[in-house]
Parts: sequence; C-alpha cells; structure tokens
Amino acid sequence: MTDNRGLAPAALAAIPAAYDDLVAALYRGPLESQPWATALPALRQLIDCHVVSLVLRPPAEDDRGVILNSVRPAEQGAGSTGLSDPADWEVTAYREQFFSLDPFVNLPPDRVVALEDILSDEELVASDYYEHYLKSAGLFRILGLDTVEPGGMLARLRFSRRRNEPRFSADERNLLARIAPHLRLSIQLYATLSRTVSERNLYAGAVEQLAVATIVLDEQGRILSTNTIARALLDESNGLSARGQQLVIEGRDKNRELQAALDTIIKAQHRGETSVVRALRVPRTGGHSQLGLVLRPVPVSEWGEGQSSPCVAVFISDPELNESASQGTLGQLFDLTPAEANLALLLSRGLSLTEVSEAQNVSPHTARAQLKSIFAKTGVSRQAELVRLVLKSVASLG
Repeated sequence: MTDNRGLAPAALAAIPAAYDDLVAALYRGPLESQPWATALPALRQLIDCHVVSLVLRPPAEDDRGVILNSVRPAEQGAGSTGLSDPADWEVTAYREQFFSLDPFVNLPPDRVVALEDILSDEELVASDYYEHYLKSAGLFRILGLDTVEPGGMLARLRFSRRRNEPRFSADERNLLARIAPHLRLSIQLYATLSRTVSERNLYAGAVEQLAVATIVLDEQGRILSTNTIARALLDESNGLSARGQQLVIEGRDKNRELQAALDTIIKAQHRGETSVVRALRVPRTGGHSQLGLVLRPVPVSEWGEGQSSPCVAVFISDPELNESASQGTLGQLFDLTPAEANLALLLSRGLSLTEVSEAQNVSPHTARAQLKSIFAKTGVSRQAELVRLVLKSVASLG
C-alpha cells in the first residue's frame, strides 16, 4: 500500500508533518516580494540550524551578489518572520571578504554534502576561512545543496550550526535530498519569472522613450494596465478617458466606433481567428491635435486562455509629445557635436532652420554651416532625409 505520493507507510512516517507546508512555501517563494521569505525560516526550523542561506548570485569583485538568510532568533523559542537584514555583519562580511576563501563551493548538483565530508574538523579549524569568518560568526557545521536550473542559474542552499551543536544526521540529509527536486523547480520558476519581468520592463521602457502611450485590455475590454504616458492622457480626459474600467472616447459616434473595433478583435481572439489591426482618430478640444489610436490583438499561447488575460493592446500617439531622443546618443551615433545634435533634434520636431537659429540664439549662417556639417557626417543631402533619419534612429532609446 502507498499513499497518493507513492510512498510506503514506513517512508511516510519518516516525513515531518511540516513537509507539505514547506514544499508549498518553496513553490510560493518566487512570487513573494522577498523571495522565499516563508520557505527559508521553515527550512531553518525543520533542519534545526542556526542559519540557512540561499545564494542566488555569488559575490564577485564588482558584484554584491544576492544572498538570502534566515537566522535563528536570539531568544529561545522566539518566532521568526521573513528574512534577515542584508546588511547584517555575517552577510556583508561573507560577501565582501570571505567568499573567495570558502572551500564549500562548486558542490555536485543536487547532491547533499556536509563540510565534514570535505574537511575534517582539524583541517577546518586550521583554515583561514574558519579563523577569519566562521569562528567570528560562531558557525562550524555546514550542510549544503547546489542546484542548477536549465537556463544556467546556480543556487546554493546552506545550513549552518554552531560548534557545540550536533552534526547533521542521516535523516536530515535524506530530508534535504527529498527537497532537492522541488528546490530546483522553484529556482527555475524564479529564474523564468525574473527574465520575463526584465524583458517586459525593457520593452515597456523603450515604448515610453518613444513617447507612445500604451493601454492593455482584457477579454472583457477592461483596462488591465497603462504606462505613464497613457495614465497622463486618461487623467486629462480630453477626448479619451477611462469610465470605470472601460476605455471610452468622447462623442457617441467615435466611442461606438472604438467599442465596435474592440468587440471585433476580442471576438476573433475568442474564436482563435486572426484579427486585423484597427486604427482610428480621437478628436480633442481646446485646439489640441487629434490622438492616433492603433488597436492590436495580443498574441496568446495555446494554454494562455483565462479571465483577466491581456487581449488587446491600444497604442496611442500624441503629436504634441516629443520623443525623448537623447542629444548625447544622437551625437555618438553620427559623430555630431552637441550643437549639431541639438539642431538635428529640433529639426526633427518640426522647427524650420530659421526657427532653430532663433531658438539656439545663433545666426542663420551658423545654422546653415552646422546643417551642412550634419549632412556630410550622416550621408544625407536634404533636410527631410535628415528628419527621417533622426526619427528612425535608436537615439530615442538612449
């Protein structure tokens, strides 16, 4: 007879009652604001050690690394929530001075190893690592597990006890070995989420640099997210606004056109059909230029269906917003002087050469000379070509 985990009664009896809660905490770890803030204290209590550490990125000469710690409370029986302060002496000293001396690194992946398996007590006491770090930290016995996720991220889990505490038992080693595959999958989830968030932030930042407002809607047409530029436009409520969670355009006919376009895209998404991109103009009052809207279906994975999932992306251009092209970046791209780069930027924003010379407080002759130099450096021969070159360059991302 086995239970629903495939374990025989004898094996099941050896598993601590807190094991299931610990496994759940390991998988919840990547989603916590402080990663594994629940799992590490639970691990420390289950293994009964003074400190448990998870090294997500080892320190280097120019890198502080990422080390998460849970330390046994000073008062016996006191509870511990969350993780230790990253500025604690044990963490900063290890990170800044003693990591390079640590003999307990590069363990075989997914194998439980104790420091005593590598060094005898006598050899440890004679080492610089013990004399200058472990002794001051009050640590002696260490149990470790290294794991590597498919993307290459290496995580090092360490349990440390004081010298007067017992060695780690066979049962404790077996428990850690049982946790190993769950830790590896948890690290894989963390690494995947981290890479996805980094990519998302990169692309979102690029869109903002291009002065494009972005609104993401779900399959009910409700607003899921907006970038900074879109929030400002919605707050102005001039032509385009948010009514509850819905995106609306002022004016019955124009709003009906928007809602019909959204409905067409969303229904096509539900049916798994290819939907065309829709575009429309949004009139504004007060002499402001019209907004341009592009509605684009958000690609979904085969298994990505569900409520509150991104369904439609709305991109909004405001002719009154200038792209934040960097003078320095433009100068580096085309070897322009600061004055030449600034002239090129002003031309790209619609100013005439005469207006640029007035804005820059230079003579028309000087402005024409700078423009001639820009033409020679960029390889264009007309002002319209220069404007197109600037607008299509990566200077706006700088």
